[in-house]
Amino acid sequence: MGQLAQQPAQAAKTALAKAVETAPQQYLTFTLGGEMFAVAILNVKEIIEYGTITEIPMMPMFIRGVINLRGAVVPVIDLSCRFGSKPTEVARRTCIVIIELVDGETSQDVGIMVDAVSEVLEIAKSEIEPPPGFGAKIRTDFIAGMGKVNGAFVIILNVNKVLSIEEIAMLSKVGESENLSAETGG
Repeated sequence: MGQLAQQPAQAAKTALAKAVETAPQQYLTFTLGGEMFAVAILNVKEIIEYGTITEIPMMPMFIRGVINLRGAVVPVIDLSCRFGSKPTEVARRTCIVIIELVDGETSQDVGIMVDAVSEVLEIAKSEIEPPPGFGAKIRTDFIAGMGKVNGAFVIILNVNKVLSIEEIAMLSKVGESENLSAETGG
């Protein structure tokens, strides 16, 4: 009798796990240089209007500077520069998306500069293709997948790779040593 009661409970758990796995996930979409990108909504803390950014000397080009967000210092990254393109030109719809990066028990807020925020979309896992092996305008490790939405592709970003604190720190050290060698004539 006890086994019979366990079978429906196990079947319900399996059905729930399957439903969670196939359920559409929500993504915040935005434009950058005419392309549509997306980040998982769970990574997004808030969206703010583009305002005053304090520049920091000897940083890589893609780090625009920092902002004061309710007393916290938040670095702002120009995604266009991060992807190897020209810096984002500030326009009326330019904004900063605050992303929360969680690494174990620590979390870090990072702002990303985008041309314009579009909308929140639900994309089913079955509608997400793996990143292309070549041909993308950005590094393939930055792409979590390609979401199919209304016959077009949306590039879903892997925020932990794009905004990797370790890689950014390493790049800023390289920038510092290049600046020092240029100053000393090395």
